Amino acid sequence: MKIFLAQQNYHIGNFEANTQKIITAINEAKAQQADLIVFSEMSVCGYPARDFVEFNDFINKCYEAIEIIKEHTTEIAVIIGSPARNTIKEGKDLFNAAFFLYNKKIIAEIHKTLLPTYDVFDEYRYFEPAYNWNVVEFKGKKLAITICEDIWNLGDNPLYRICPMDELMKHSPDLMINLSASPFDYTHNEDRKAIIKANVLKYKLPMIYCNAVGSQTEIVFDGASLVFDKNANLCKQLPMFTEALEAVEINDDGTINSSIVEVASAVPNQELNPISLDENLNIHQIYDALVLGIKDYFNKMGFTKAILGSSGGIDSAVTLALACAALGKDNVRAILMPSPYSTDHSVNDAVELSKNLDNPYDIIKIADVYETFLSTLKPIFKDLPFSVAEENIQSRTRGNLLMAMANKFGYVLLNTSNKSELATGYGTLYGDMAGGLGVLGDCYKMQVYALAKYINREKEIIPNNIIDKAPSAELRPNQKDSDSLPDYSILDKILYQYIERRQGPAEIKAQGFDATLVDRTLKMVNNNEYKRNQFCPIIRISPKAFGVGRRVPIVGKYLN
Repeated sequence: MKIFLAQQNYHIGNFEANTQKIITAINEAKAQQADLIVFSEMSVCGYPARDFVEFNDFINKCYEAIEIIKEHTTEIAVIIGSPARNTIKEGKDLFNAAFFLYNKKIIAEIHKTLLPTYDVFDEYRYFEPAYNWNVVEFKGKKLAITICEDIWNLGDNPLYRICPMDELMKHSPDLMINLSASPFDYTHNEDRKAIIKANVLKYKLPMIYCNAVGSQTEIVFDGASLVFDKNANLCKQLPMFTEALEAVEINDDGTINSSIVEVASAVPNQELNPISLDENLNIHQIYDALVLGIKDYFNKMGFTKAILGSSGGIDSAVTLALACAALGKDNVRAILMPSPYSTDHSVNDAVELSKNLDNPYDIIKIADVYETFLSTLKPIFKDLPFSVAEENIQSRTRGNLLMAMANKFGYVLLNTSNKSELATGYGTLYGDMAGGLGVLGDCYKMQVYALAKYINREKEIIPNNIIDKAPSAELRPNQKDSDSLPDYSILDKILYQYIERRQGPAEIKAQGFDATLVDRTLKMVNNNEYKRNQFCPIIRISPKAFGVGRRVPIVGKYLN
């Protein structure tokens, strides 16, 4: 049996484009004498559609698309993902479903059993779990079809007491096929292989795993679709972060006609779950994910041009380089806005960076605007000493100028704040926290440095002086980040334990971190949730990002 994997980038709710993309792949596979083509989870409408699925019109359009696709299934079977109405039992109105189409008919409708309700997922809000499990018989093979159910370590969650593959094994299947929309994080490619390998070994069946690719606002899907033979050898892996259409041939005895990419012994046996932050871990994947995240956000929203504040610091430098890679250098405008406290070398570094990238840039000095604010406020501020108020005026002046240019010329403002700053509240609301998309908001400061070195891997793009100098907001004389924050090499490790690993203060202190520093850091994180709650969408690259995947109360008292 010749099976194609269609790893495609969908646009949520863009039924016409998604349907045409699916049909094009079907026709190409058909031209190469394919028996079956597999698409990813929710391929018809895009994933995650979230509350769109609560609109009856949205579900109608899903069914209309299926009817159109069905007409192209002569001489080839097609498995696509879509919401399906629940007409057969009480519960939620919808199933997360896979439709098996052949010869212009719906041969089978398969429902997802294990509905994730963790991190960025909230599927039990919308869907009813499957309640029956049957194989699909096709060309002498029994196919066990599941939907993104790579969470087969069921634990004690009562929703997951029924494992779909355990039920499907009662029907003696020959092959496992999984439609997936599994998001990227910098551990997940290895984790995914380990989980699938474990299930192949458990059920002793080959596995075809078709994953989505592309970015949907903050969530990036990396593709990397997989094919394993029944001995858990990895026989094919589709590329990461790009669309692909590739074939695999399954023999009658369950073997696969494909050269082995990784023998079973080389495939990870368990998930990574790193206990400490490694800022260099899969930095090339992080770079690719961020570039795709920017590119898809702009393309799918119909935007073409970006603007950002270029300070001569590491965060804006990395953001600018990523944006140029994603959108093209001519579509990214850097604005240098020196204040009375900006150093000459910072301005020079920012100019050199834009010259290296060959992107347009402007220099707008903010001293006069800043002085106008101070003189206007003088009757109220009187002779009170210089404080964060004056610092934030500079930051908000820059934010206003950037937004004015964005409005005038049709730019989208890219935010340059990193995860360390967002975690500790080291940023100004409506100033340097302004933006339409947070590019580095899920990257700790040390990961930003690692990205800079990766960007410079072949030649110096980001000036070495930007990488080597001590980070500073330059909002007062001789200011350094270390005046307000612990050293990033220590701070990031504490933040990682608290945010990614959900370790409490006692557990973090037991690892040898200074107790006072731990208490101070965790208090900063919790006290600044109100700032993060007003922040723009952040491209997710970690297992626990700020935003939809981390929900903590703003007014909570924990650790305050």
